[in-house]
Formats: sequence, C-alpha cells, structure tokens
Amino acid sequence: MKTREEKKKAVCIMSGGMDSTLAAYMLHHEGYEIVALHFNYAQRTEAKELECFEKIADRLQVKERYVLDMSFFKQLGASALTDMTLEVPTNGVEPGVPITYVPFRNGIFLSMAAAIAEKEGACAIAIGVVEEDSSGYPDCRERFIESIQQSINLGTKDETNITIHMPLVRLKKSQIVQKALDLGVPLELTWSCYKSEERACGVCDSCRLRLNGFAIAGVKDPILYA
Repeated sequence: MKTREEKKKAVCIMSGGMDSTLAAYMLHHEGYEIVALHFNYAQRTEAKELECFEKIADRLQVKERYVLDMSFFKQLGASALTDMTLEVPTNGVEPGVPITYVPFRNGIFLSMAAAIAEKEGACAIAIGVVEEDSSGYPDCRERFIESIQQSINLGTKDETNITIHMPLVRLKKSQIVQKALDLGVPLELTWSCYKSEERACGVCDSCRLRLNGFAIAGVKDPILYA
C-alpha cells in the first residue's frame, strides 16, 4: 500500500460549486492526494465561493491549497459574472452562449493549474466541466479539454505528463446529484448561485440547473433559497 508521500497528486480546480466538488471527491476516492486550487476572479459571489472552497477543502483534509487572484477578469468584462453593469439572466436557460460566459475562463484556469501541477509533481488535473447538461459554455466542451491537455504536455518539461480528468462532462445534473450523494459529498457546503451570497436566488441559470437536477434525482437541495 502506498504511503501518503508516494500517492499520486491531482490538482483539483474547486470553485466551491457542486460539480467541481464532486470531481475532487471522485479523484480523492480514486486514491489521489488532492492539491486544491481556487480562483478569485472578481465574480459576483467571490466571497461565498471562497468560503465554500475552504470548508470543502477542510472536509477533504487538503493540506496543499492555492487561492489565486485573477481579478483581471473584471477589467476584461464581457460577462455578467464580472461586469456589474450587466444583468444576470433570470428568465430560464436559453439556447446559445449566455452572457454569464466568462471569455476563455477555463482555458486560463487550466493553464494556471498546469503550472501548479508541474511544480507539485502532480500527474492529474481535475475540472468539473459538464457539457451535456450545462449553460452552453464553449470552454466546457470535451474536445476543448482534450486539446488543451495536449497543449499543456507540449508546453511543459519532457518528464511532465499531465492528464486532465473531467469525470462529469457527459453527465446530467440529476446524475451528478446522485453521484455526489453516493460519495458522501457535503452538498450543503456547495454554492451555485450567480447572483447572491446569502440565499441562492433560485432563478439564475445555475440555480435552475441545480434545482432541476435535485428535482429529477428526487431529493431536496440542502442549501437555502430566497
């Protein structure tokens, strides 16, 4: 049996949301030592997401944690998550790429995760992207993640070999809820709302997808809603 020092490491991008938390728990369940990575990118619910991240990392007993300041996303704008002059949509999930999309966010996040993985000697990066049942973000597509994995390995040392795990990419939200329950994920510590840090709004795209997933799974969402 491997000792803690000999365990394989995985850099897990953890927003404090349900999807990325489940992805981290899945890697933990597979025996990886988790290196937790969180980004503050001037999003509306930055403080709440950071609070959730810390509590979840505590629950997983993660020792190595990185919290990176990516506030330049606010200067970039172009997203209702970082530009307070734009309204977060509340009329339901619509076709196409919504205004809550942050341009190339996952590409930038994965680049930073790769740098940390190389430093830490990690062989894996985990990201909780969901393609089949999501808001339609282009940087959540499976083929994009596969392509950036190739680029990461081309742009790092020859002895570095990183696999990007996206275990939820083909799942529906209801399947994510059920898998999280099966693994004992503390869903009460996760946050999905785009708008509020007190009680989840229940009407933004992210809240609607989350609530629908719980409804189809036949269980009650443990977080508070307005």
